[in-house]
Amino acid sequence: MAAENKLHSQPPPWWSALPLDLAGLVLSLLPAYADRARFAAVCLQWRAAARQKLQTTTLPLLALPDGTFYSLPYDKPFCFPGCGFAGYKSVCGSWLVFPRDDGCFLVNPFSRAVVTLPPLSSVRLRPPNAVAKWSLDEHGSKFADPYNTWMHIKKSKKLHVIKLILCSSNLVAALVGVEHTSQILICQPGALSWSVRACDECKDFEDMAFYQGKLYALDDDENLLVVNISNDQSTGNPQVSRIGRVIEGKADFRLYHVGTEENGLPVKKLYLVESRGMLLMVRRNIWCQVPEVRPGGPRKFIAGRSEFEVFEADFEHSQWIKVSTMGDDQVLFPGRRCSRAVAVSRYGLLGNRIFFLDDDDEYRVDYHYAEENTSCSAYDMQLGDISSPHPIISWKRHKEMRLAAWLFPQD
Repeated sequence: MAAENKLHSQPPPWWSALPLDLAGLVLSLLPAYADRARFAAVCLQWRAAARQKLQTTTLPLLALPDGTFYSLPYDKPFCFPGCGFAGYKSVCGSWLVFPRDDGCFLVNPFSRAVVTLPPLSSVRLRPPNAVAKWSLDEHGSKFADPYNTWMHIKKSKKLHVIKLILCSSNLVAALVGVEHTSQILICQPGALSWSVRACDECKDFEDMAFYQGKLYALDDDENLLVVNISNDQSTGNPQVSRIGRVIEGKADFRLYHVGTEENGLPVKKLYLVESRGMLLMVRRNIWCQVPEVRPGGPRKFIAGRSEFEVFEADFEHSQWIKVSTMGDDQVLFPGRRCSRAVAVSRYGLLGNRIFFLDDDDEYRVDYHYAEENTSCSAYDMQLGDISSPHPIISWKRHKEMRLAAWLFPQD
């Protein structure tokens, strides 16, 4: 009887004879990573077909810091065999980031590959003799003179990696900072130290992207900056040689200081996303209400409705151009940790939408929420409507769960 059950558990022998081109066609029709993982588990030949990357881009996984994953478009938890991968602090494409006191390691739950990075306590300064300069105000309190640099923030207990990009096999870039102040650090995978321009002004960097072989950063004023990278002549290690502005932000800053009684006060989030060969800036306005408080009491901003605007980087004319539609084929997945665009028409899914999360920074609280639970939402670019495509998927908004992120299998 046991032998009979074992026989029926095996796939029919002719399945393994499926030609690779047909296997690739089947894979191209499966939008969920979970389905493709099941496909690869059928037999050795099908697993080989999956490894040859005959498949097209899948939908991302929704990753929660407690080790729960959802393989969109399904609303049941997805488990990686053998390990839960709980406790990550950031996401980088298909990599989960786990910082430690003695360094940082990236784990790819799909391939089980591991990349090690230096600790934030090990940073090479350029110039090596850089020091923090301080002045005293009229009350005798110290302030950074003339502005905050890496030397002013490097010893903060709240210093952390805000965003990490694995640009190539030889280059890793990171936004590292405290609350609204951050700086760009770079290194090689497996290196013992990071490199930083120690005297450059720290900025409120909103996002960073590696686009067409170059590293770009976006600050809160919507300036797009290009980060030029060279190699140290003595060691060969990568280093930032210069940061230059390629697009000047021309946002209407009155919007972010003058709200309306109906909408409330807006809080802005910015993301960089590559879509169909274009570099896009996604602006998310979160309209916050300020409930009445007792005289002298703290003002507490309560997050409400989100609205989105999308702009294309016009490098030829050094300007942002507003985009009214992304096309029926594209869905954007912006996130503090990682952002991507995915073509969905082949799967019969609706495009021209933005899937987003309440992906707050663990050390930066700009507003609060009226509801205890949250989930992923979808913004329709044409109608301006927001829907909950997966209402069953939800989680509590306690501190650790702020690090919800998109995880992309194709890297």
